[in-house]
Order: sequence, then structure tokens, then C-alpha cells
Amino acid sequence: ALSAARVRKTFLDFFEREHGHLPVPSSPVRPRGDPSLLFVNAGMNQFKPILLGTADPRSAMASYRRVVNSQKCVRAGGKHNDLDDVGKDVYHHTFFEMMGNWSFGDYFKVPLACAMAWTLLTERYGIAPDRLYVSYFAGDAASGLDADEETRRIWLDVGVPPARLLAFGPKENFWEMGDTGPCGPCTEIHYDGVGGRDAAPMVNAGRPDVLEIWNLVFMQYNRERDGELRPLPCRSVDTGLGLERLLAVLQGKSSNYDTDLFAPLMDAIFQVVGRGVAPYGGRTGAEARVDAAYRVVADHARGGGGAGPRPTGRHARLFRLPVRLVLRRILRRAVRFCAEVLRAPRGTLASLVPYVADSLVRPPPLPPRALVVSEPRVHSRQLCFAHTGRRLPGAPPRSRQGESWRGGAGRGRPTGSG
Repeated sequence: ALSAARVRKTFLDFFEREHGHLPVPSSPVRPRGDPSLLFVNAGMNQFKPILLGTADPRSAMASYRRVVNSQKCVRAGGKHNDLDDVGKDVYHHTFFEMMGNWSFGDYFKVPLACAMAWTLLTERYGIAPDRLYVSYFAGDAASGLDADEETRRIWLDVGVPPARLLAFGPKENFWEMGDTGPCGPCTEIHYDGVGGRDAAPMVNAGRPDVLEIWNLVFMQYNRERDGELRPLPCRSVDTGLGLERLLAVLQGKSSNYDTDLFAPLMDAIFQVVGRGVAPYGGRTGAEARVDAAYRVVADHARGGGGAGPRPTGRHARLFRLPVRLVLRRILRRAVRFCAEVLRAPRGTLASLVPYVADSLVRPPPLPPRALVVSEPRVHSRQLCFAHTGRRLPGAPPRSRQGESWRGGAGRGRPTGSG
């Protein structure tokens, strides 16, 4: 099976070497100079100046026409917030990588935009075409937007059967970064994890075995503060292919958390927790609290590390209070699941820092200096949260005995947690 590093490299090489896209690095997840966002939640955030026609003409960005990258993203606040969904299923994350290709005033709604995505998935990655379904924008009368029949015709020309082309409304197929900003109709490629059936009714139905893996957005509007849609100076293409979801498909896993991005973290959690807790089993539902806790701790450890350190000097003012509160909430939630569900010993969360560093630093897009969340810093945070955090609903009663909960100086309070 392809490793995460190989999957990412295949994507970047395909667009750079075969289709003339310029590779650019991932931007920091805390956007600079953009008060509309707490975190970078999509690959296109750093390119907003181009989309809005406000890029400095002297900057390198002003010359971008075709671009490719793998952007680290955090969705834990604002319009796109997956924090409370992490753990409940096997595919939500607060921190993830979004691989994407862009066209700024170059190609738009032409066969090339869709054909590149189809070729990469079916020929380079070897995904069977009969496992794929495509959705497109059905229009929105309230906004005065017609159905995107042009995109439908393009997919038919690419070779997608009519029965696998599905129309959906603005909730599913009109992408917006936030309450304001660049937006437009989108077309999505969905993967059926079972095969040998008609999965069309299962698309966008919340099924874990039929998931959207690639979103192609045709950026042509700007959502103003008054809610109106106004045409952008130039029309662009913005696509997003989630590395974690694609990796699960290519490695034959039913869960993102079973891939080589997460398996070392899951093993490390089990080794640290020790007796009394089973290894991660990938279960979901009300009776799978332990497996949900594994997913929460693994994801939030990556989320806290991937968000990077607090800036200093002239960038310190950009580290706004809401950002700090969200990052603390991510860590606090991880600590609570460690302590109250996994019954983890002191230092569990801090002990995961090297595994997070390995998964984020060794391959792009993070340079080594971007991840400086130290074990002592995480350890001090978890001790603070262990004493002040609220308890989870249904958590087992605290005990003064056992490996995780000790009496003494703490007078019955937990002296250690995940």
C-alpha cells in the first residue's frame, strides 16, 4: 500500500510535472491579516488576495496562474467546526492536510479541470471508476443561481455515467469559506467503500462507507457582508483532496484512524495506558467510548501540535484570544478523554509529542521549526486541565486508588492524566 508520504508526493508531482503547476508551501494555520478566520480551514485561504484582486502586484503571488500544494488546516472554530464530531465517527478531524490545485484566471470550467482529477484518481492512484460518484450544483432559486449544467456536461465528456452524476443544492454543492469571502458552485467526487452496488442514494447521506474525497470549487463570487453575491474580478478553480480520507481508500482501510498517519499514535496510546484498556478496535456508537477516546486523543494531539507555537515579537498581536481559547479547548478535551475514559497515567498526552512530530515533520508540509510544542509544556497544561476541567457525561467516578488517580497532596484530585 502507498504510504502517506508517497500519496502526497504523487499528487504534487502529477500537477507540477505533468500540468505545469507551481508548488507552494503550506501557509501557517493561523492566518495573518485576515480577521474573518480563526484558523486556516481550507487550502485557498492564503490565496484570497488573488481571488479578490487585492494581491500586491510586486509580490510573487501576483504572478500565480497554476498552483499546487498540501495545506495544513484546522477546523475547530467558525463556520467549519469539526471539534465536537471528532471521536464519534472514523473520518472527522480537527487537524488535517488538504491537497489542492488552483487556477487563477487560467483554466476554469473546461474538461481539463475535471479530467485531471479523474485521471489522477483512476490512473495514478488506481481507484476503480465504478467506485466513484460525482455531485454537482443543482442551483438555488433563493440566490438566483441556475443549475450547473456546464459542469454536468463536462463530466459526461470525461466518461462518468449519467446514473453516477447527482445534483445537490447549496448546502452540499456551493462552497463558502466563511460568512463572507470568495465562494462558488462546486462539484465533488465521492467514493463507495463497498462496491458492487448502486450507491447513488447513499451519496451525501452521512454514510461512513460513501464519502466525499475531492471537492472542485469554481470560485466566481464573493459573499459580501450584506449577504449578496458579487462576481469576482477573475474566475478561478480551487480544489481540495483530503489526504487522510484518500489514504484510507488507497490503504484499504475503513477508517482514517487505521492508516499509517495514525497507527503509530494509536499504538503509543495503548502502550502508555497499559492494563485495563483494550487496543484500539475502530468501533463507533454509544458502546465504543474507549475507541472514541483513542480517536479524540490521537486527533487532538495532532491538532495541538500542528497548530504550531504561539508567535512572538511583532506577530504576537495576531495570536488573538479566541485562538488561544480554541487551542486550550482542544487540549482540554484530549486530557478529559485521557483521564476519564482511558484512565491514563500521568504524562500520556505529553508522551505523544514525538509521534506527532514524526508524522508532521518528516514529510512536507511542515518544516521542523514549525512544531515546537514541547513535552514539558504539554505536560504542564495537562496537569492544569486535570485539576480544573469539567468531567465528561457518563465518566466513571473518580477513585483515590489505582494507577491514574492518587490521593496525597492532591487530596483526591487526579495528579496525572493523558
